Amino acid sequence: MVDTDRIVGAAKDLGGRVQGAVGDLAGSHRDSAEGRLREAQGRAQEAYGQAKDGLRDVADNVSDYAGDAYERVSDRGGAYLRDGTRAVEARVEENPFVALLIAGAVGYGLALLLHSRR
Repeated sequence: MVDTDRIVGAAKDLGGRVQGAVGDLAGSHRDSAEGRLREAQGRAQEAYGQAKDGLRDVADNVSDYAGDAYERVSDRGGAYLRDGTRAVEARVEENPFVALLIAGAVGYGLALLLHSRR
């Protein structure tokens, strides 16, 4: 999508060129100078519109890449999570007492860490 600043800038640039040329032909320094000023303003506005278009395109591309990356990670991450959950469930079913001791040790360690921060 073309930015409106590009269109308006191109129109000002063209109008300024015409006004400058008419001023040169008529010998009017004022019209010639105003035309050159409008031409410069138009070019600046057109460049501003091009910059906005470029940034918009970059932002769209980054958004697309981020969405694709999120989809890939969530697809693979879900599989890893399911596999990990199954592995932990299998270990707990095989040795429930050891799992209980490990969970208690982890809880005790966390309690010491939290208590020492106060």
